[in-house]
Amino acid sequence: MKKTITLALTGASGAPYALRLLECLVQADYQVYLLASSAARVVLKTEQQQEWPGSPKELSAYLCRQYGAEEGQIVACGKEEWFSPVASGSAAPKQMVVCPCSMGTVSAIANGASDNLLERAADVVIKERGQLILVPRESPFSAIHLENMLKLARLGVTIMPAAPGFYHEPKSIEDLVDFMVARILDHLGVEHALTSRWGYANS
Repeated sequence: MKKTITLALTGASGAPYALRLLECLVQADYQVYLLASSAARVVLKTEQQQEWPGSPKELSAYLCRQYGAEEGQIVACGKEEWFSPVASGSAAPKQMVVCPCSMGTVSAIANGASDNLLERAADVVIKERGQLILVPRESPFSAIHLENMLKLARLGVTIMPAAPGFYHEPKSIEDLVDFMVARILDHLGVEHALTSRWGYANS
């Protein structure tokens, strides 16, 4: 596994997006550093009926089993695990996705809070001029939300709201999830065949 990426989950609705993205990244032979906030665990239990192990080591093993990953391919990190590679510009992956991304996390990243490992990891990617993708799920956006996202967009962060299209004629919730995950993978440069592309939906 020569490709590494950081995947962070926060307390916004949209756990299915994160789990499908994790599955696709494993299939694409990425090593994934996984960060999940306390609120993200609540959302996972509510939306996906999944209760993840508490310790990072146990969670890493659990997710590797769940997704058929090689040992060490999914590395879960605690929120204050400051010696994790994602905390330092000398070792952190150059790509990071926060999916789903709460407005609180958007605010913290936009203002350089770095109060926990997730926020620090995003700060590192920005300062190292890597690729940071945020997938917010909120409606409506307030002026505060929009100002924070504009600030990040001007820094080169990709803001990709969880807003699936319908031109691919989805037949299920899974089709809608795959639409968004496909857009994320496109921006990461990961090949996939999750959905039909514009102009080919009916071909």
